[in-house]
Amino acid sequence: MEKKVSIYDREGMEELRRVSRLDPQVVRGMRNRLLKRFCDDSEAVEDFPAADRLAIHCLEMFRRCDSSIDGATKLLFRTDAGMLIESVVLRIATGRTTLCVSSQVGCAAACEFCATGKMGVAQNLSSEEILDQVLQAGQLLATEDRKLRNIVFMGMGEPFHNEENLYRALELLADGELFHHPLTKILVSTVGIPDAMVRCAKRFPEVNQALSLHSVRQEVRERLIPLAKRYSLEELRQALGDLNRIQQKPVMIEYLMLAGINDTDEDAQRLIAWLDGLDVHVNLIPYNAIDDAPQLMATEQAERDAFADVLKHAGLTTTIRYSLGNDIAAACGQLVKKENRAIAAELSKEITP
Repeated sequence: MEKKVSIYDREGMEELRRVSRLDPQVVRGMRNRLLKRFCDDSEAVEDFPAADRLAIHCLEMFRRCDSSIDGATKLLFRTDAGMLIESVVLRIATGRTTLCVSSQVGCAAACEFCATGKMGVAQNLSSEEILDQVLQAGQLLATEDRKLRNIVFMGMGEPFHNEENLYRALELLADGELFHHPLTKILVSTVGIPDAMVRCAKRFPEVNQALSLHSVRQEVRERLIPLAKRYSLEELRQALGDLNRIQQKPVMIEYLMLAGINDTDEDAQRLIAWLDGLDVHVNLIPYNAIDDAPQLMATEQAERDAFADVLKHAGLTTTIRYSLGNDIAAACGQLVKKENRAIAAELSKEITP
C-alpha cells in the first residue's frame, strides 16, 4: 500500500502535488478549508483529486464528554500506540474559546496534586499528534459556529520534556500556509525548567509562558513538585527575569491554593517579596481533589479571596481562576484515565525480558 502523506509534510505535499499535476492553488484551498476554516474532512478534500493519498488524522476519537454544568468538553483520543490522551475545550462565558492540549501521555514531573503525574508513564507525543488535537477540536467548534481563539499547553505532560516536538508544533501552528494561528494566543505552561523557558522565549518571543510556582519555600515546592529538587527558586527567578527582558510582557505565575500548605498570610508576603521587580500576572488556582492525593485539601473561597487581596494591595496583578469541567474530570490536575494504567501495564509486560 502506498504510504500516505501528512498534511503537515511540506516536502511530501509538494511531491504529491507535482506527481499528481495539481495546481498549487488546489493544495492551498484544501489546507485553508481544513486548517483555517476547520471544515470537516469530506468537505475539505471534496475537490482534491489526490484525497486518498492524504494522512489527515493520526489520533482516533475515543470518547467525548460534555459538562452538564458549564461549557467544557473533554475529548479523549487514542494514539497509534493505543494510549489515551485528553484535550479540553473551554467555552468561556465571554464568548472566547480555549483549547487545552496535551504534549505527552502521562507526565514524569509527578506533581503531588496532579492526577496525570500518577499514571506511572510518560511518553512524548509527536508534533502531528499535538496538532491533530487542535484540528479535531477546531472541527468540533466549527459545527457550533465558534472559533478557536486560545491554545494552552496545560494538558497532560510537561511541554519542555518534549521540547523538539513542542517547537515543531508551534512553528506549524503559526505557519501562514497551515493554521496561521497567532503565537500571541498560545500559552505554554511548565513546572519550571529554567533553561528551556529561556530557549523557548528566545525562539518564540510572542508565545506566552506560565510557571507553576505554588510556593516560594523550597522545601514546600519540592514536596509538591519533585522536579523542583533539580531547579532552585533562585534559578527560576533568574529565568523569569530573562523572560521579561526577552519578551517585554508579563509571565503568568500559577499558584495552586492548598489549605494549610501555601495559603497563609506569611505565604502571601513571601510570594510578594519573591516576585518583587518582576513583570508577572499571578493566577490563583482552586485545587481539584484527586483520589491519589487525599491528604491535600482546597483553600476555602474566603481565604483565597483574602490571599488575592493581599497580593493586589501590594501591586501584583492577580486573578482567581475558576475551573471548568469538574463534573467530567476535565479540570486542572484531573487529566487522567484509568484505561491508560492498564494499557501501560500491558506495555511494560511486553518489554520486560
